[in-house]
Amino acid sequence: MTTATEPTCIDDILTELDKARKNGPLHDIQIPPCPALLTRLQNAMAKDEPDLNEVAHIATSDVAMSAALLRAANSPLYAAGGQPAQTIGQAMNRLGLENTAAVMIGFLARRAIKVNSKHLLRFWERCTKRALAMAFMAGKLPGVSTDLAHTYGLFCHVGMAVMAQSVRGYLGTLIEAHARIDRSFIETENANHKTDHAVVGALVARVWRLSPSVTAAIRLHHDLEILKEKGAKSEVNTLVSMGLLADYYMRRHEGLEQDVDWKSHGAGAMEWLQVSVDEQMAWEEELRDIFESA
Repeated sequence: MTTATEPTCIDDILTELDKARKNGPLHDIQIPPCPALLTRLQNAMAKDEPDLNEVAHIATSDVAMSAALLRAANSPLYAAGGQPAQTIGQAMNRLGLENTAAVMIGFLARRAIKVNSKHLLRFWERCTKRALAMAFMAGKLPGVSTDLAHTYGLFCHVGMAVMAQSVRGYLGTLIEAHARIDRSFIETENANHKTDHAVVGALVARVWRLSPSVTAAIRLHHDLEILKEKGAKSEVNTLVSMGLLADYYMRRHEGLEQDVDWKSHGAGAMEWLQVSVDEQMAWEEELRDIFESA
């Protein structure tokens, strides 16, 4: 829950992360360096006119990444019954530049941040499903960037993977946090480690130069009282709300009970997004095939 002492605007969040990284509890956490190919991709995309040739060169520089792009282009989210994409050029044309970049970021993140713990089974698979659901919803909601939505969905819980790698005792904390009913997941993390996966995930986004809005949304994705505020953080609130709805769909697809965040704030997320119950149900039908192919 956001309190009077917690950062609430994007600039405050970035300042908080920088201070915590320099002198605070994040100082000793090992953040995997941003992959060189991702830095190249970010530089190509940051130009006023993105360098399509450079993006294509990066995409074809790694056989496995090329395969990931072809798989994405031929998935139910983008194929729409057309002929299969057989070349990287065809895949990029079908995906569009932003979605091409999003798929590449996902591939590079998965390679850079390894997850081997049995306590985080299917971590990147679930991150990918969340990202696909977010991208799908971005296509349904006016004014929402598919690229930002996909990136937030992918990195939302990346702090867990990083803490599992670099924080002693964190895997035991995962077990404890899932079992406790007297306090929230991040309260258990903070009690044991003086930080939590939302903060660490936001630091990864900061170090990797992801969008400030994505960084802030990761930082605040458990501070769900922000959904009651109608202030300047509309893009952040939209990403957080979409993430809640994406997790709702994922849990439904997996036959799991809804978590406490959805039970407490799902209605607020739907209100923020102005999504009706009928739309919610219709989207679930469309997402089924997308999840099956993830």
